[in-house]
Amino acid sequence: MIFKKIEWRLLFKLVLLFAVLSAAAWFLVNKNYWYSSLLGIAILFLMYDIYKMLKKAQDEVQEFVESIHYRDFSRYFNVKHAPAELQPLRKGFNEINSTFKVISKEKEVQYQYLQKILELVDTGIISYEIESGELNWMNDTFKKMMDIPYLKTIHSLEKRDANLYKEAVAIRPGETTVVTITKENRQIKILLAATIFQTEGKTNKVIACQNINEALDETEAKAWQKLLSVMTHEIMNSVAPISSLAGTLKNRLSQSNMDDLELGLETIQRRSEGLLKFTETYRNLNKITTPNLKKVFVRDLFENLNTLMHPTLEQKNIELEIILKDPGLMAEVDVNLIEQVLINLLVNALEAVKEKAMPRIVLSASAEHNKVFIKVADNGSGISTELLDKIFIPFFSTKKSGSGIGLSLCKQIMMLHKGNIQVQSKEGEGSVFLLHF
Repeated sequence: MIFKKIEWRLLFKLVLLFAVLSAAAWFLVNKNYWYSSLLGIAILFLMYDIYKMLKKAQDEVQEFVESIHYRDFSRYFNVKHAPAELQPLRKGFNEINSTFKVISKEKEVQYQYLQKILELVDTGIISYEIESGELNWMNDTFKKMMDIPYLKTIHSLEKRDANLYKEAVAIRPGETTVVTITKENRQIKILLAATIFQTEGKTNKVIACQNINEALDETEAKAWQKLLSVMTHEIMNSVAPISSLAGTLKNRLSQSNMDDLELGLETIQRRSEGLLKFTETYRNLNKITTPNLKKVFVRDLFENLNTLMHPTLEQKNIELEIILKDPGLMAEVDVNLIEQVLINLLVNALEAVKEKAMPRIVLSASAEHNKVFIKVADNGSGISTELLDKIFIPFFSTKKSGSGIGLSLCKQIMMLHKGNIQVQSKEGEGSVFLLHF
């Protein structure tokens, strides 16, 4: 419909040209040169008019193609002041531009909507072109996770974290792999997943990076709870009758002179009772199920802790520095449980600094991004890299007389608070235990 008028005009002019050519030929055959000359002039005029019409249409199409090429959909082709034969053409161009403008606007809205969603998700996302390595896009979560404000290519990631770069490039679509990265002297486990898609003949790769530290901690804690529950149940069921039987036999034999047998039975009873006490102690790991949460001032927690630990600190000549920049800082905690965690950490710190010439422990608290952080730092002996991943495992201890229950209990208490406990340490320089709620 758009080109209908142009077609009819062009057809009319071609028919008229053919008619004039026929007439000129007839007059020329009949040697009527006067009329044939006049018709020849008319033929030239009609040919020029057709050429001019086609040239204008070509120029209009060229202009329209240029606007499409540069995506200038806002361009308007004036219909009112255009020649009559070009008005339908310009009207059609304006309709096409309007349609493209609507489509472009819808795509932009969808892109912005998708981008906002991807910025809000708690998963780092990065996309790059496989052949060149050129980065297409990365969201804020990935930037914060890796402390990277900008990347030009995926290969630039190698300088930041060689292990993550290697795994990210090697991972195939549909696969998942866990990578350990180091951030602020602490290790974080990242789950990588990838997919590939093609656009405009280029192959692109999208990689999703998810921090799974907390999920792994929770799974690990539940697994240990189940193990401990089974273990304590079985041990106590087995040991209790032995202890009871040993006591009965001792009473029956106490009147005889069988000293050796009595001594042996006393030993059995003593060791059985010790084992019962041992399993009862570890049963505490399973007793805590629901914390009694309430909002308290962090300064009150610190004051109570300082009062409790002051005699020990003074006796051992150890300095405890308390840093609290915001006296009004509050945290929602179970006071009894968190005090138990802090006492445990301070006792460990006391043990770590005992060989130092100038022993020092720092207790501090701060708030960031609606989270409360409590830090216990010391300048003690530190923990080796090999042991850092093991210190929160039940029964594992670096002390000769340690039970291995303290830090495991601390971790469980923090998990119950929907928080976590992390450690940063350098052997020979000291350790920092960070609680975040």
